[in-house]
Amino acid sequence: MPANAPSVVFIGGGPRAAGVLERIVANRAALFSGRLDIHVVEPYEPGSGRIWRYDQHPGLMMNSAAADVTMFTDSSVACEGPAVEGPGLAEWAAGVLDGSITDVPDFPPAIREQLRSLTGATFPTRQLNSQYLEWFFRRTVSALGGKVTVHRTTAVAIEPAGGSSRGDSSCGDHSSTGADADAHHVRLANGGTLRADVVVTALGHTDSQPDAASAAWAGFAARHGAFHAAPSYTTDVDYSAVAAGQDVIVSGMGLAFVDLMVLLMEGRGGRFEETPDGGLRYRASGREPHLWAGSRRGVPYHSKISAVLHGEAHGEPRFVMAAAVGALLERHGELDFREQLWPLIAKEAGFGYYRELFTGSPGRVSTSWAEFSTRFAELDWYSAAREELVAASVPDCRLHLDLERLDHPFAGRRFAGHAEVQAAVAGYIERDLGLRDGPDHPETLALFLSLLKVYMALGRLVPAERLNARSQQAVHGWWHGFFSFVDSGPPPRRLREMLALHRAGLLHFLGPGLTVAADESTGDFVAGSPQSGAAVRAKAFIEARLPAASAARSLNPLLQSVHRGGLGSEEQLLTADGIHSTGKLLVSREQQLVDAKGQAQDRIFGVGPGTSGWGAGAFARPGTNAAPFRENDALARSILAVAARMAPAAVPAAVGKA
Repeated sequence: MPANAPSVVFIGGGPRAAGVLERIVANRAALFSGRLDIHVVEPYEPGSGRIWRYDQHPGLMMNSAAADVTMFTDSSVACEGPAVEGPGLAEWAAGVLDGSITDVPDFPPAIREQLRSLTGATFPTRQLNSQYLEWFFRRTVSALGGKVTVHRTTAVAIEPAGGSSRGDSSCGDHSSTGADADAHHVRLANGGTLRADVVVTALGHTDSQPDAASAAWAGFAARHGAFHAAPSYTTDVDYSAVAAGQDVIVSGMGLAFVDLMVLLMEGRGGRFEETPDGGLRYRASGREPHLWAGSRRGVPYHSKISAVLHGEAHGEPRFVMAAAVGALLERHGELDFREQLWPLIAKEAGFGYYRELFTGSPGRVSTSWAEFSTRFAELDWYSAAREELVAASVPDCRLHLDLERLDHPFAGRRFAGHAEVQAAVAGYIERDLGLRDGPDHPETLALFLSLLKVYMALGRLVPAERLNARSQQAVHGWWHGFFSFVDSGPPPRRLREMLALHRAGLLHFLGPGLTVAADESTGDFVAGSPQSGAAVRAKAFIEARLPAASAARSLNPLLQSVHRGGLGSEEQLLTADGIHSTGKLLVSREQQLVDAKGQAQDRIFGVGPGTSGWGAGAFARPGTNAAPFRENDALARSILAVAARMAPAAVPAAVGKA
């Protein structure tokens, strides 16, 4: 039989898979210019996938401004493959309008209007972003010469090909070929099977069976005729059982809560009106429930920032850099995140923050940046001398950067009761908007940029295996949570909407340290904060957050198969009190799945938020050396290297009906 093209099967066709495909295009000339047969298994529209699909509530917005969204690996990305410039979301919209970008559908009037009104500072709808992502996918497929087949179904299993052709009678049994030794079959929900020389799992956010606590809440709700929603992707939950005027306890005040707020308020016919003072007033439809929201911190994520820098340009990291981290790695067998890396991160954040304060707002400080920065560089972040330097140089203590207070704004505070909690949280939101949604505090943007650059750099500078187990837990847990709280919050409008709903009596705040209990005698959920003593009872409870990653409890049939069959395994951490799983699919530094025996799979790769890799997100802010783009490039080069090695012996990808 004549030689055929190597076959690559992507399981998941959302933006992360599209990014890897674009990197295959960019690297082909240097690594493998022969034919590839590429298959993308995606039940939703390829490019946008489930999370970014068009078919969701039109009021749901992105949490990034249009100028901060690109799918293109630009020259800032430190990778081996070539940079490819291309339009970010804002430039794409302009190109659609002026006719320079033509590979787009006939958009409905609502999308056309969004295109016309879009600026770089606009927070677009997710529906609009879906069109950009789908355009990017089509553009990439076109650049691949059309050798991409999309299967609008779900993958259910990956199995070794062995010697079986699984129904491919036209080519016979290929067990004697060298290619078959490492090939796999990908079984599909529609009954088809794909033969793969390389498999890439790019599943994005998936659903999981409820953990023990959520399962207990669900059982309680079922026994008492109450309503409970376990952690899930908010758009996919049916809230129709929540009645108008019903009290609903909500655990979590992050991005999932923002989506919930949209669906249960505007989604039920209410509307916001601008007020003369620049605020918002909510006009209720009468169909809305009453939300009682709390969380560990008791406050929503910080607003995105509308300020621009006034001072010196924001440069590359000065303290979290290759030389500094390399020196730590030389001195220590393993690194401790909180003891060795976090002080550098905090100092980096402080340096960026104070540089903008001193050079952009010199009237707020009492010394020069040159003098302050020289002394600052010599001091540890957690030192009395550093605190004394700041106190002597920045007269207004409200401008002193306190990262612990930023992380837990109500730590140690006792509230007199429910009314004081309401005033405190509403006041906090108002202050946050004053700091971040106006021109007077660009130092908040400098802090944002410093943390973003560090977040993108850490995966490149610190091998995961060089972190002790406690630190790996901290990276996946506290560090990611803190970064998201400060840098990945909602548009400012969403916080103004929270205040409007609060004034309308539809949103109440439960405060920090939220506790939820179940009263079997009444069938009520009972929630409160130990810092106030106030409590509320309700027949409905929503856990407003995404489900934690869990290959073992996944509802995705492919992940179930991979984990149960031992082809993949969960990341395990050995700590002082035992072995703990992060729930994430374990991948090697080369992004290969690691099986139950600890062996990296040579031709099965995993990428995205459900894996143990550092790279987060699918698209990124331009010019930030984004970690996902670095990972995409490395993975594409690995795929092409495999293709180059086995191309002469390749066999067809299609085994059965697909």
